[in-house]
Amino acid sequence: MVDMNLSPEWLEVFAQAGWQARHWSQIGRPNADDDEIFSWAAENGQLVFTQDLDFPQILFASQGGRPSVVLLRIKNELDAVQRARVCAAIRQASVSLQTGAIMVIDDQRIRLRTLPVKI
Repeated sequence: MVDMNLSPEWLEVFAQAGWQARHWSQIGRPNADDDEIFSWAAENGQLVFTQDLDFPQILFASQGGRPSVVLLRIKNELDAVQRARVCAAIRQASVSLQTGAIMVIDDQRIRLRTLPVKI
């Protein structure tokens, strides 16, 4: 599930990678709070693809194993090279993301932690 803070253009990027995705604008209220989006994703077995730093905080506070979160922290989300890099990272981490993980992708590196996150 692509969060409101990211372009719906990601749906086509993911479709070309062979994945089904929906933008939150197709699912719920545009002004839904993060807890509502988080709960919907968990209940529907979807991962959250976002730029919102609140989702990792909610995930950490819940000490839960779902939903997986992919946090995008790149300067230009519309750059074709970055989009290919994001898709490659998601594909490589697909098993972890299916079982519960948080992935942070920035311009320099990619970090992956399995859920629940422990201190």
